[in-house]
Amino acid sequence: MSESYEKILTPNDTGETGGHQAGIAVPKKNIELIAFFPLLAIETFNPDKWITCEDPEGELWEMRFVYYNGKTFSPRKSTRNEYRVTHMTKFFSKWNASSGDAVIFTSTKLEGNYRISIKKAPTENTGDHKQVVLRGWKAVY
Repeated sequence: MSESYEKILTPNDTGETGGHQAGIAVPKKNIELIAFFPLLAIETFNPDKWITCEDPEGELWEMRFVYYNGKTFSPRKSTRNEYRVTHMTKFFSKWNASSGDAVIFTSTKLEGNYRISIKKAPTENTGDHKQVVLRGWKAVY
């Protein structure tokens, strides 16, 4: 049985702020969501696994699921303690993703393989811009 999770994208996620961000954050307190992605060896420094994501047109995208964990080491190796999915910029560009849209990951029968898509945000007529309500990650049923 496949599972799906969606994340409402922020301006930082999509690069709209002009800043550099290393991918979309995956909240470490959400145990079910962390388990949805491949298991990482958290006792090693910045463990990662490459995942293959297939978009609705059948194009394959290699993305990186990583735990930046330098803050958990003694002595500290960095100030970071966060999970992220990185290498998403070209995918977002192809699908014209913007803040308020959702990225949806759906598991497949092969570990480390997912289907991925963008769900465009509903827009309200608020002048020249859409109103965005950010909600983060959630399971999709």
